[in-house]
Amino acid sequence: NRSGETEHGSIETRHTLDCFRDRLKRLIQVEPLLDLLHFLEPDRKDRIKAKFREEGNISAATLLIDEIIHSKNCEQGWSRELVTALETVGCKHAAKYVLNSPPEPTEEAENDSCVRLIDLLQLTLVNMKTADVCAHCRVMGLLTQEDQENILKLIENQGNIGGARLLLKRLVKNEAGWFSKFLQALEDTEHHELVRELRGEPCNEDGEAHKSSPVTDKEFHQAGEQSCSSATVETNMYGSMSLPPPILSANSSLLSEDLDSSVDSSGLGDHLSLSLSSSEEHKRDIVLRDYQMEVARPALEEKNIIICLPTGSGKTRVAVYITKEHLEKRTQMGQPGKVVVLVNKVPLVEQHYKAEFGRFLKHQYSVERVSGASQLKISFPQIIEQNDIIICTAQILENSLAKAKNEFTLMVIDECHHTKKGGVYNHIMIRYLKQKHQNQLLKKQDKSPVPLPQILGLTASPGVGGAMSQQRAEEHILQICANLDAFTIKTKTFEEEEAKTPFKRIARAEERKEDPFGDVIKKIMDEIHEHADLKPLCEPGIQNYEQWVVQKEQNAAKEENQKVRVCAEHLRQYNEALHQSNTIRMSDAFRFLDKYHNEELKTKSIADEEGTVTITDTERFLFTLFKDNKAKLQELMGKPQYENNSLAQLKTNILKEFSTRERARGIIFTRTRLSAIALCQWIQENPKFDEVGVSASYLIGGGDQSVVKPMTAAEQKDVLNKFRDGQINLLIATTVAEEGLDIAECNFVIRYCLVTNEIAMIQARGRGRAEDSSYTLVAEAGSGVAERESVNEYREKMMSKAIAKVCKMNRADYEKKIREFQMQAIMEEKVKIKKKQQKGMMKEPPSKISLSCRQCSVFVCSGEDIEKIENMHHVNVTTQFSKLITVRENASLQERLLDYETNGVIACKNCGQQWGSMMLYKSIECPCLHIKNFVVTYGSKKKTFSKWSELPIKFPAFDYTQHADLLVEDSGEEEDMETD
Repeated sequence: NRSGETEHGSIETRHTLDCFRDRLKRLIQVEPLLDLLHFLEPDRKDRIKAKFREEGNISAATLLIDEIIHSKNCEQGWSRELVTALETVGCKHAAKYVLNSPPEPTEEAENDSCVRLIDLLQLTLVNMKTADVCAHCRVMGLLTQEDQENILKLIENQGNIGGARLLLKRLVKNEAGWFSKFLQALEDTEHHELVRELRGEPCNEDGEAHKSSPVTDKEFHQAGEQSCSSATVETNMYGSMSLPPPILSANSSLLSEDLDSSVDSSGLGDHLSLSLSSSEEHKRDIVLRDYQMEVARPALEEKNIIICLPTGSGKTRVAVYITKEHLEKRTQMGQPGKVVVLVNKVPLVEQHYKAEFGRFLKHQYSVERVSGASQLKISFPQIIEQNDIIICTAQILENSLAKAKNEFTLMVIDECHHTKKGGVYNHIMIRYLKQKHQNQLLKKQDKSPVPLPQILGLTASPGVGGAMSQQRAEEHILQICANLDAFTIKTKTFEEEEAKTPFKRIARAEERKEDPFGDVIKKIMDEIHEHADLKPLCEPGIQNYEQWVVQKEQNAAKEENQKVRVCAEHLRQYNEALHQSNTIRMSDAFRFLDKYHNEELKTKSIADEEGTVTITDTERFLFTLFKDNKAKLQELMGKPQYENNSLAQLKTNILKEFSTRERARGIIFTRTRLSAIALCQWIQENPKFDEVGVSASYLIGGGDQSVVKPMTAAEQKDVLNKFRDGQINLLIATTVAEEGLDIAECNFVIRYCLVTNEIAMIQARGRGRAEDSSYTLVAEAGSGVAERESVNEYREKMMSKAIAKVCKMNRADYEKKIREFQMQAIMEEKVKIKKKQQKGMMKEPPSKISLSCRQCSVFVCSGEDIEKIENMHHVNVTTQFSKLITVRENASLQERLLDYETNGVIACKNCGQQWGSMMLYKSIECPCLHIKNFVVTYGSKKKTFSKWSELPIKFPAFDYTQHADLLVEDSGEEEDMETD
């Protein structure tokens, strides 16, 4: 009986302390413990404290054990007091030894291996984000309040690494089972690389972990050489982890040098692999934090909801948990369950699979990913049939829904604020709403309704849709709830999150005092205005001017006004150059213009058998104008005093981030692909950046629509991987990186002369996830950028208020509103379909149209000469057409070295205007026309189109056999001629 302790009990406890002395001196935390031991006299305590100050914890613990064992006048109940004190200060493991109930030998050995592992990997582990991990360990009961305070104090005084050392020292004093909890804490704070290393699975190229040793041979031998003589070194490698047995060096900081005799070192490796596989199991248990559980609750009750949580607070993890619970529930009820996770960007498919859904659910369910980038050999409906969870881009599902029946029981929609008019998410949801409406009618007729999937929307920011008033903001939120048929929108206002939002500043660059380079460009533009008799509505160099000039080009093409059309085309390039000289270097703007003129000249001077392409007077005027000013522009771009001040401001900011932070890692967001690439070159060419350790790369989109060659999915992935593992520490990105992409923790984000809307602002800011991150907007004074940013901040506050208001709405009012919006959406869709059908009915014969060159207005062909391949490519394979074109190599494909089937550009023989590309279809060369390069005469009207689908004409399918026969005949005739 412990409360009324006997003399015999005291003797037994002293004996136990003696037996486990070597264990205990490693497990006891002396300093906090002494305050709770009232049975020790003050002078003894002072001696132990002095020992602690001079020689550290282990020596002090050894002295404490000796003092207790040899003390003759301890008052009754001391051993109970000792046990309680140990438990209170978080030394439960030590308390078990004192009570003489040590863990099983296998468990002990397993624990020793974990301690050993932490010791060996200490150099890597000390780089963790200590404060974050500390907070998680505290919640999991691995640390006491006092431990946490001490660690935080140490971080403050000695920095992150000092704090990490104390945390690790403290951690291994816990009772068995601490290791898997620690892994979970690292996992939750997104230290995925550290977890992989602790579990002994370095990543190969495809990111799949392959088991191999986390310990180098060198470390292994060093550990062996340092081990004390009483232990013997086993030279074979143990278990799947390839770990040495726990032979511990005399100076090993975490574990006793001579292990207790109960350790059976021979089987150690196996115990370790066992321990890690159980932590592997533990890792698959998805543990949600309280706020995550709170937002998930209605979804676990099978209600449709939208979860709105800040970037980095684990929305996707909540979705994984809901998915798991959903599938388990369906199985228990004996019903089939199938989940689709929809994303709006190709890289997100891979990310959700690797980091979340695949990682947590692959062992239990079949998970498959599909995007435009994946080359799966089976059809999408088959993939749906064969898997439990499908992660795909929304467009792929939309394409198949028209044909396939919907088998899904849960639909997760990522970045669900995109569910708005015209978007692909909305098409999918309109189909859902129509069926829901239909089901209500079926119920009235006592017929069984068609089952609908549960909907789960995820977003960091639904935005306010351009609302200017609080009421409009609320309507916008309700509209999104209606689009997703949400029962409610769940959010969490984080008091602590407020503190974690990045420190924000606006860095204003002074306006340029003088801009002679820009003045030369504006002078050129004025001469062009005069030549073409154009009167712009605004100053060149801004977006409004670009819209004006594009409109002029379209009108001139329809009116066959060659002079205005080609002038407008050139003005657009000069306007882009002005934008570049205001944001990047003058030399970048010059290179851009020079490249454009060289390529235009090249197309005009390609000789073919019938001579050269004709150059019009206007074109000659434009080429000469550039040539005459070229030297002046080159001279000015070499004068650094005329560069824009925004670049200097950006340089100051980058240098500041890299020189004041221990490990800086950041993203710069910029508007165009051109500026992303140019900024990256500027950084790489500037030695100042190299001195502070900047290693930069750009990240741009994959869509093929601009002057710059797009980045392939593989190239994007490669850059992001290098950024994650620190080979690159500065990304210059277009808006492709703003949303959703899980970009390794950044501690600074800079938006460079770029403002879009409040959603993009929140998303970009959310990329700065580290503890002390900053968010900076670099803007030139007077550019209006800083002002628009403050409008965004105002809208963000409006959004938070609107969400709160919608959450508090009376249920009946909420449902009435939602129903109104839904009925409106269904009606609009009906009208749209009707219009489309009427347009389709009007699908007229191809003879109704003819095409002429957009540049020189030469007649190209009648619609009757055009056929469609695979219902999408419009080709003209007539002999007549082949006489009008020249074929030249595709410069941007040459750069990418892709083995494309479209391997040449077709252009007008008369003026060199690009018309489309040469396609190889089943070994037949087919010139493929891009409608944007032509003016279409439709009846008596002339029009321009950007897509073929806008044209209500029904073209026949390409007749392969007929053309193949003709080709065979032709080649036969040629052979006959040769033999003659």
